[in-house]
Amino acid sequence: MRLLPSYVQDRWYTPTGDGTPVYDAVTGEEIARASSSGIDMAGALHHARTVGGPGLRALTFHQRAALLSDLAAHLRGHREELYAISARTGATLYDSKFDIDGGIRVLLHYAALGLRELPGGDERLAYAEGPLESLSRDGSFLGGHVCTPLRGAAVQINAYNFPVWAPLEKLAPALLAGVPSLIKPATPTCVLTSRLVELIVESGLLPPGSLQYVCGSAGDLLDHLIEQDLVSFTGSAATAERLRTHPAVVRQAVRFNAEADSVNCSVLGPDATPGTAEFDLYIDQLVTEMTVKAGQKCTAIRRAFVPADLMDAVGEAAAARLAKVVVGAPSDPAVRMGALAGLAQRDEVRRCVKTLLDSARLVFGHPDRVDVRGADAERGAFLSPLLLRCDDPGASAPHEVEAFGPVSTLIPYTSPEHVAFLASLGRGSLAGSVVTGDAAFAREVVLGVAPWHGRLLVLDTESAKASTGHGSPLPALIHGGPGRAGGGEEMGGVRGVLHHMQRTALQGSPRMLATLTGHTAEER
Repeated sequence: MRLLPSYVQDRWYTPTGDGTPVYDAVTGEEIARASSSGIDMAGALHHARTVGGPGLRALTFHQRAALLSDLAAHLRGHREELYAISARTGATLYDSKFDIDGGIRVLLHYAALGLRELPGGDERLAYAEGPLESLSRDGSFLGGHVCTPLRGAAVQINAYNFPVWAPLEKLAPALLAGVPSLIKPATPTCVLTSRLVELIVESGLLPPGSLQYVCGSAGDLLDHLIEQDLVSFTGSAATAERLRTHPAVVRQAVRFNAEADSVNCSVLGPDATPGTAEFDLYIDQLVTEMTVKAGQKCTAIRRAFVPADLMDAVGEAAAARLAKVVVGAPSDPAVRMGALAGLAQRDEVRRCVKTLLDSARLVFGHPDRVDVRGADAERGAFLSPLLLRCDDPGASAPHEVEAFGPVSTLIPYTSPEHVAFLASLGRGSLAGSVVTGDAAFAREVVLGVAPWHGRLLVLDTESAKASTGHGSPLPALIHGGPGRAGGGEEMGGVRGVLHHMQRTALQGSPRMLATLTGHTAEER
């Protein structure tokens, strides 16, 4: 069985030993093995700091932006190959485009942002942030802030659900900032990330040392972090806590960003009754979020808050839509929902659903039975979409248990204040949405739930045509959330770039600061 290689210190390294099996999510067939055995993690980080960092910092912001643009063009030419591999992770073509094309769009966004918002000349290798402030009556002593690239490595540890988008959305701002990256994917879908990295290396676009890749366990990687390194993690809250409290992270105050568990919610406004456009938008969005990537999205709707008197109507409408969703092999054009990433993930979702059913009942689907088209329902990691209903809004499980699959729970509410309270029981979420045509209702809900959310979508008929939807993170906006969601912020335009840089206060004369920042007080 093929052992997937890693790419460290500008060389491909194939480990010895058995490794961890990687399976085709649709057929259950073993397709590869992953192992990081024998990799010198300390050496990889040292290489990033001493070779990758200097190489990237020798380029201007605009030159690094051009690299991102060229890399996006190169990957775009290989999308069909990546789609084919993605299908083996259980993803439909739509799912694959969401992941692969979405990652490429992040590269293009940061390429354009770098040219538009960051300095371009050789003399402007730092980023002057905000205006210069006069610190004296006569204007001879000024102060301001400058941001310079950290001199370490950006270590990214990713989840299995987005094997292309996740590494690219972390790579883009790091590379633009001038910081080299080390990618560590999740094993269940690492076959796709491995090919992505191979394509990037084959392009020859990036300077030596600016990209490294560890396939398999992280091993002792975090033991060798220093104060100039960064860690960006996507995964469970429990793992985020363990990594955040790693002795090296704590001792060196390593910059740590986490995107973790999130029991996201969507609120249907009381004005959105059956027959209204907003009611239909809510049903469409709920079903989409349950079935895209088989519900394996950190932003998917887990709690569907509905006015108490509309619970029956929403349940019936959503169930009717879900009944039309064809589950099966992604190669079949009629299929609208593929498999989970693996049998272990399916077992975990079933375990979580069993807990949810202690305080809820099924409206649609069965956790142990599903009709599958073009594949074996048991050998592949297939699961029916599962819509639950919990008539006790105060029950703890729906607000605490995330079944990371095609699962959502309908929960009743009685007022804006009530739904804000219920939303807060999730203890922090990545994304929320409010579907309503009533601006006053939307304002009350948004102000009530915003402290617990990293992003909120207000959806009505006016924005519906252009809206990217509840579950789509965008590179111009931050992706992260408070509390249980990890407390992190990824992307967010320039904010994502500055996360990889050190902000330093500068004080001096107007002449000195103009030379150091490239701007005069009048320009800023």
